[in-house]
Amino acid sequence: MQKIKTVLGTCAAMALTAGVAMAGPAEDKLILNEEIEMVTVTTAPDHMSDAMDTIYSGWHFRGVETRAMQSDDFDNPGMIAVEQAEDAWNTVDGSEGKSCASCHDGSDSMAGVKPVYPKWSEAAGEVRTLEHQINDCRENRMGAEKWKYTGGTMQGMVALIASVSRGMPVNVAIDGPAQSMWEQGKELYYTRTGQLELSCANCHEDNYGMMIRADHLSQGQINGFPVYRLKNTKLNSVHARFKGCVRDTRAETYKPGGQEFIALELYVTSRGNGLSVEGPSIRN
Repeated sequence: MQKIKTVLGTCAAMALTAGVAMAGPAEDKLILNEEIEMVTVTTAPDHMSDAMDTIYSGWHFRGVETRAMQSDDFDNPGMIAVEQAEDAWNTVDGSEGKSCASCHDGSDSMAGVKPVYPKWSEAAGEVRTLEHQINDCRENRMGAEKWKYTGGTMQGMVALIASVSRGMPVNVAIDGPAQSMWEQGKELYYTRTGQLELSCANCHEDNYGMMIRADHLSQGQINGFPVYRLKNTKLNSVHARFKGCVRDTRAETYKPGGQEFIALELYVTSRGNGLSVEGPSIRN
């Protein structure tokens, strides 16, 4: 068994080094709707200084056409879900006779929310993702049913909340009561898993900029989530993407919305502190 693992690990290492071509991030600027210049490349946050000097949005690692699609809301298919979520925002649901707007007025009142999630919730005594907070509001304030964590309705609402913060810098807190969860996420990021014995860092820190198969490895920044993927033509959640990556290492994956992925999301989000919120973005 150890011999098999060694062979698989060697094959994985070869796949990420030998036989791959280098293709650095595109030198381009993302200007949204010809109005908002997004920060897609900046100095790495202090807690990342031992790993890299500069951080890049995944937008820099996509093709010309994909980058162009994201620059205009009329061309961004993820904005359809945002429009649908705007309707849901104003729709009364649940036993309390409330909508999101009943408490928060217009959706633009959510500007500044997405950049700081995941975050420590004093009321709940835990780190929460935006999806958890949405479902808490639905269940405990509206008396409505929870939405599926990675479902389209939920991701549309997350995309709506992200869209009103586009251009604002990601700025999640990693100290205080959130620190232990952040450290757990960091450990997960650097831990090799699965038959291929790969960690998040093997692809997104050690080998970003490489072409592997037909894909261009990015730094794995998640400032653009929810992401509309051309591959499956829908909005994708952060945890669904984590699940896919873990699965690709041929490991047992974690549950979306579970503590492991919450910790990993907090850590990975912090790696992009300073980049602009882009969601909904477009990726392969």
